[in-house]
Amino acid sequence: MSGSQESGAARADDAEVVPVPDGVRRRRLGRPAPSGDAQVIELARTAGLARPEPADMPLLRRRREELRAHIHEGKLDAVRRQHSLGKLTARERLALLLDEDSFTEIEPYRRHQASGPGLAGNRPHTDGVVAGSGTIDGRRVFVYAQDFTLFGGSLGEAHAAKIHKVLDLAVANGAPVIGLNDSGGARIQEGVLALNGYGGIFRRQVEASGVIPQISVILGPCAGGAAYSPALADFTFMVRDTARMYLTGPDVVEAVSGQRVTHEELGGADVHGSASGVATVVHDDEESCLADVRYLVSLLPSNYLDPPPATVPTNATDDYRPRLAELVPVEPNQPYDMRDVFAEVADDGEFFELHEGWARNVLCALARIDGRVVGLVGNQPVVFAGVLDGPASQKAARFVRFCDAFGIPLVSLVDVPGFLPGVEQERGGIIRQGAQLLHAYCEATVPRIQVILRKAYGGAYIVMDSRSIGCDLSLAWPTNQIAVMGAEGAVNVLYRRDLAASSDPAALRAKLVAEYTEEYLNPQYAAERGLVDDIIDPAETRAAVARGLAMLRDKRKPAPGRKHGNLPI
Repeated sequence: MSGSQESGAARADDAEVVPVPDGVRRRRLGRPAPSGDAQVIELARTAGLARPEPADMPLLRRRREELRAHIHEGKLDAVRRQHSLGKLTARERLALLLDEDSFTEIEPYRRHQASGPGLAGNRPHTDGVVAGSGTIDGRRVFVYAQDFTLFGGSLGEAHAAKIHKVLDLAVANGAPVIGLNDSGGARIQEGVLALNGYGGIFRRQVEASGVIPQISVILGPCAGGAAYSPALADFTFMVRDTARMYLTGPDVVEAVSGQRVTHEELGGADVHGSASGVATVVHDDEESCLADVRYLVSLLPSNYLDPPPATVPTNATDDYRPRLAELVPVEPNQPYDMRDVFAEVADDGEFFELHEGWARNVLCALARIDGRVVGLVGNQPVVFAGVLDGPASQKAARFVRFCDAFGIPLVSLVDVPGFLPGVEQERGGIIRQGAQLLHAYCEATVPRIQVILRKAYGGAYIVMDSRSIGCDLSLAWPTNQIAVMGAEGAVNVLYRRDLAASSDPAALRAKLVAEYTEEYLNPQYAAERGLVDDIIDPAETRAAVARGLAMLRDKRKPAPGRKHGNLPI
């Protein structure tokens, strides 16, 4: 095609050239010197701008290193006070928690922009929180550690923004998040901006719930609104004597109620570990606490899409444990420690118990069977005979929901005589609380195995992951007794008039109990009706559970098509 550029496209070396209108010139690389008016404008722009002599790179690098060293060192007098309280600094804690030299800090130069009383001339770097990411046994985690040596670890706008960023990065990267809490609460001088910062943390935690594991570690004060962050986490660790957590402090409690109480009595580690149930694990010192956090992380998946980390298989499918038959008495009313059963079922006898001091009549633990992580739930016969009450139901329900959210199979070891009767329990909402455990099991889609050791009576049998509410595999020992109630209670109800009219009620009762036991509580009764898959030798329990887990490993059960259920809380 012929013609000028103005009249159409022309070809040069087979490449199409776009025509350029009159008066338009392409700007070439290297920008030619301006001429005419452009040159005048350029000279005017640069006239009178005296450029200072630039600092050389060695000087800039030295200044940077000095500033970073100052930030890392902190205020020496404040560090000494922290140590005098028996507490480590934020950076010392991170060094214990994370793999060596794995920590990448974000925003170490961040400073607040507030101008309230005591703030205008006091703008330390980090703003009282050290944030970033590192590894635990080579696996990525995101962390933040509040620094009590700066502003008492109080939370302001900049402080909160760093935590927001850590939470956002953790979700975006599908990695657990760990918060080390040591804070006096909201920074009063920043007012509503501090409260807004807390709200941003809470919203992100809720959005991350069931997406990534969240661990909160209380290593100092955690007061006021700050206490909601540990409550929203999946696991909360506390250290005795130094950690304390409450919504209102002792002074406010005394002013309102007249009741005098110490910090430890109001919100110490033992209070939350045994009475309130807010603390999942309680430790005597920070070193053992942070070591336990590392161990917990080794049992958790990085996020809800990843499987829990597995170890080398232990040939559990062929592992027989004769001691199990000796641990559990045949007599249904004789106590034993369910922890011993857990130890026989788990790899190497190791399991990580949660809420050890709270609701002790039920046990919840993470363990491995044949190298794979499982959640163990078991009634505890040495505490209230293993009955379910309100706190035990809530404890187990939350654990079941966590395991289901993160793809951890559930193994329920059942020896339960029923729900705890009493006026206090009924008025306290045991119906609603028991329904929480029922709801948790019913909605769980992970592999679920039930093992009935001895008693499984009434509604408690149903709630403890029975076949009727969806367990995948129900196993029972020859000592199993599955019924509406025990033989004694059933006889008293069914034959009340006969016993009242008998000349020898004791002998008649014994005869009727034996007959009822033989007819309705024999080991084959439930199996004959398809409610138990197999009656196993107690020594086969570990092997049978391992085989069942292998069989169910590829289980797929989609959740119902709905926004979410309405948990009876």
